[in-house]
Amino acid sequence: MKLHRNEIPVDVPLVRSLLAAERPEWAGLPLAPAGSGTDNVMYRLGDELLVRVPRDADRARPLRKERAWLPRLAPLLTHRVPEPVHAGAPTGAFPLPWSVHRWIDGERPGPDTVHDWAAFGTDLAAFVRGLHTADLMGATRADEDLDWYRGGTLAPCDEWVTRDLAACRAHAGTAPASETDLDFDALEEWWRAALALPGPSGPQGWLHGDLRPANLLVLGGRLHAVIDFGGLSVGYPDAEHAPVWDLPPAARDAYRDALALDPSTWTRARGWAIAVGVSGLAYYRRSHPAFAAECRARLQAIQADAGGGCRP
Repeated sequence: MKLHRNEIPVDVPLVRSLLAAERPEWAGLPLAPAGSGTDNVMYRLGDELLVRVPRDADRARPLRKERAWLPRLAPLLTHRVPEPVHAGAPTGAFPLPWSVHRWIDGERPGPDTVHDWAAFGTDLAAFVRGLHTADLMGATRADEDLDWYRGGTLAPCDEWVTRDLAACRAHAGTAPASETDLDFDALEEWWRAALALPGPSGPQGWLHGDLRPANLLVLGGRLHAVIDFGGLSVGYPDAEHAPVWDLPPAARDAYRDALALDPSTWTRARGWAIAVGVSGLAYYRRSHPAFAAECRARLQAIQADAGGGCRP
C-alpha cells in the first residue's frame, strides 16, 4: 500500500535484484515480508538478516545516520539495537539507498507478550536514560542529519497542529459514531497548556525519536530491543516521552517514576503526544488505517488520563 505521494513500489523481485547486484551470496536465501512502517518496507532474509527499503527519497535520508551512529551507540545502551551489515547503493531499478541489518528476535509489546507492564515501563526508562546520557561523541544538533523537529520546542509546531486539529474536527462532524469519541476541544486545551509553559532548559542529548510500540521488541516477557532509529537526533527530551501514552497506565506510571519526570516536562510530553497523534490521524486516516487507529488510541489514552483524575 502506498502511503506517500512519491513512494516507489517495492516487492520481492525488486529486493532480490538489489541483493543479486551487490550481495549475490545472499540472493538465494529465503525472502519474506517482515512488516512495513511509514518510512520503510522490510523483508526477512534467511534466518539472520533483515532488508530495509525506504518508501521514498525523504525516508531514505535517515539511513546514513543509522549506519554512522548505531555501531557507536550500541555498546553504550542497555538493550539491543539494530546492527547494520550492508549499505545498499541506488540502482537503475531502485534509485535510493537501502540497507541490511542483523535480524533481531522478538515480538511487539502487548497483553500476550508482556508479563509485567510496570517492569516494562521501568526497562524502557532505563534504555531512554542510557541513550539520553550517552556520550555525544562530537555530534550536535547543528549536524544536518541530527536536527529533527521532535528534539526542539513545541512553538514551531503550532501551525500544523492547529491545522490538523481542524481537519480532525471536520472529519468528526461527518464520521460514524465509532469515530466521534475524541474531544478535540479538550485536546486543543491541553496542547495550548503545553505551549504556554517555558521551553525545556536542560542539556540536549541523543534521542530515538519514535519509541512507539512498533519499534520495541519483547522477548521472554521483557523489553529486549529497540529498533528503527530513523528519527535519531540530538535535542531536548520532551518529545521522547510522548509514546508512553501508547502503553498501559502501569507502564506509563513506572516510566515516569523511573525517570523522575517533573510536571512541566510531563505536560510538554503530553503536548507532543497530542501533536503527533492528531497529525497521524489526519494524514493516515485513509492511506494507513492501522496507524491512524494507533494515533486514535493514543489520544484516547490522554483523555482517559485526564478523565480519571491522573496526577498532573
